[in-house]
Amino acid sequence: MSFANFGLCRPWMLAGAALACALPAAGLEPGPDPAATGVERITITADREGLFDVSGSVQRLDETELERHGYSDPNRVLRLTPGVYLQEEDGAGLRPNIGIRGSGSDRSSRITVMEDGVLMAPAPYSAPAAYYFPRLARMTGIELSKGPASIVYGPFTTGGALHLFGAPIPETDGRLSGGLDVRAGDFGGSRVHARAGGWRSAGPDLEVGGLLQALDERSDGFKELDTGRGTGFDIQDSVARLGVRTLGERGPVQSLELKVQSSTEVSDETYLGLTLEDFESQPFRRYRASDQDRMAVDHQTMQLTYEAELSPDLVLTAIAYETRTSRQWYKLQDVRNRTDTSWVTLSSVLASPTLFSEAYASLVGAPGYVASFSPAGELRVRNNLRSYRSAGVQGALDVSFATGPADHKLQISLRRHEDLEDRFQNDDRYQMSNSQMVLRSAGAPGSQDNRLSSADAWSAFVRDEVRWGDFIVSPGIRWESIESRQALYSLTDPSRSGAVSTVSNRLTKVIPGVGVTFAPSQSVRLFAGVHKGFSPPAPGSRADAETSWNYEVGARYQDDDVHAEAVVFANEFDNLVGTCTSSSGEGCTIGDQFSGGQASVRGLEIVAEADVGGLLRQSFSAPVGVIYTLTEGTFGSSFVSSYSPWGRVTSGDLMPQMPRHQVTLTAGLETDIASLHLLVNYVSDARSTVGRGDPVGTDLIDGRVLLDLSGRWEVFPGAFVTGSVTNLTDEIYNAGFRPAGARPGSPRQVSVGLSYSF
Repeated sequence: MSFANFGLCRPWMLAGAALACALPAAGLEPGPDPAATGVERITITADREGLFDVSGSVQRLDETELERHGYSDPNRVLRLTPGVYLQEEDGAGLRPNIGIRGSGSDRSSRITVMEDGVLMAPAPYSAPAAYYFPRLARMTGIELSKGPASIVYGPFTTGGALHLFGAPIPETDGRLSGGLDVRAGDFGGSRVHARAGGWRSAGPDLEVGGLLQALDERSDGFKELDTGRGTGFDIQDSVARLGVRTLGERGPVQSLELKVQSSTEVSDETYLGLTLEDFESQPFRRYRASDQDRMAVDHQTMQLTYEAELSPDLVLTAIAYETRTSRQWYKLQDVRNRTDTSWVTLSSVLASPTLFSEAYASLVGAPGYVASFSPAGELRVRNNLRSYRSAGVQGALDVSFATGPADHKLQISLRRHEDLEDRFQNDDRYQMSNSQMVLRSAGAPGSQDNRLSSADAWSAFVRDEVRWGDFIVSPGIRWESIESRQALYSLTDPSRSGAVSTVSNRLTKVIPGVGVTFAPSQSVRLFAGVHKGFSPPAPGSRADAETSWNYEVGARYQDDDVHAEAVVFANEFDNLVGTCTSSSGEGCTIGDQFSGGQASVRGLEIVAEADVGGLLRQSFSAPVGVIYTLTEGTFGSSFVSSYSPWGRVTSGDLMPQMPRHQVTLTAGLETDIASLHLLVNYVSDARSTVGRGDPVGTDLIDGRVLLDLSGRWEVFPGAFVTGSVTNLTDEIYNAGFRPAGARPGSPRQVSVGLSYSF
């Protein structure tokens, strides 16, 4: 399943051809409005239409909401949705840790993440940790699906699915459309986003179109490395779309679109945090031992999408896709102990700097310090070199029909997918000498980890939305058949002449779900649902698949100016699973999985929004809103685990990384030429470890109140001056202790910019 010469694709060349087709022509007559055909275009922008009757908990953020604050950080955007748990790490959201309803947040590896209908984890089945995440600055919509609505996506259905929508080819009536957004701010931060495209006629029943996007984001970083080196990032991301479609005048309405996306990132990021004492005195400090730490990521996506309205009641969609990701994270791994007999984890050193005083001194590297032991190098730096490939073909058939008084919308889907992770890593050893890291020995390629993990999967689902009077019943069933393999090669065999050991696993799972909606009045909907939660095991894992039964009951209210929703949910785990990653902590073998037995996550989600201006019949808009999540997650089993986030667990202990209260308040004022918006986010204290009672010291993840302010003013038609302040009060807080040491959230950052659309 590979596109020929995938690595040689040139998005700019394709985009140039697309734009040439989209240029306006003299006397061009626009074709029919595509929306009038009744078929959604091949890439749609998420909006809220249709959500009122959904049998499940689904939230959408449309382009207007995303533009209000102009966020690039997924952590800040997802504060606008309930039921989401975010573990901040780098302060910029480069590698977000997103969980949904207790799924676990580490590297967003326990939820399904998609862009334009395609799985976006580097290797969704064999290595789902999100070391690549799509840039939100180029998105026009976000959809969060929970409850029975999430089984149509998969493979992860325990918590839910996060679907990102990229900008579609603009509907332009034969004109060129686009825009430019330029912003600059504190810490050398800048963002430039340019886009242009459109559709034009190519015959009596044919249109061709294209879109080109280019995004550049960079920052010098807000952390202060003791050596004086930068702590920022530099990201380039480009997307080209080329489409052709018929308008239905001489046959079925059809569309075909090719999307090519490419991005690169270089970031001076580390897993090394601070001791709690050092954090309290200098929260944005970074120790000298992280001087060499750097991440480099390259990602490409190629996607071909076909859609056809075969009849008014029959729509076919098919997608072929391939993604490739390579990453090299060169970062400090651990420190040699004072007797030069073993390695000490970074988290152990930072938790007990007095006990490991020699190792702590090596991390800090104070002026004049020279290690008195281990001349070969007391600092081990790992070259985490990995490459990923993911490819597949998926299709969906939407059928509408009636049986007596009941109307049906039946969806049938099938996906064939394969993915691969290639680890080829080595360790280098450094010595701290006079405040400088000096390379003492370089490891041979593949001498630390030399393995291939892969997975082949067939998945399918059938879901029927049955409308009968005031009721909508949506039964569905998902099927996953997965074959995974892991091949381990000798650490002294870089050519991989033969595997030392291989492990293969086969798994077939049926995942049912059903949702019910009742309409007691035109403005009120009551809904409930139950579905099976499932997360597939990793290749080579000896742990069983993660499974749960998930329940929800809720109500919605909607009129012209008010929308409100309240949902009570319970996720009851039969077998909770934890996966060892570099970001989850230390003391376990990367990739190993651990069973946590029974567990329960229960909570309440509330969303309420109103336009005060509309309610008062004013000419201006004044949107206000509240998003609230109450959660409690507890273990139902007692056990001892070598998985560091758990450790010793007693039945009834609280889960880590799960704040009890999360509240977001929004308020704005919008006129024809200007707008101003305030966002207030409160997150209560959370535990960094399993336990009970109020956390303190290194068990405590700080609660915080963060204020963000943004505004824009139209200086002439289509041109705006923009400005924003994040963390307005400059709140300093410890965002967590994973993977090693205390880590600060982003300080106050101010940015200003100009945007122009045509």
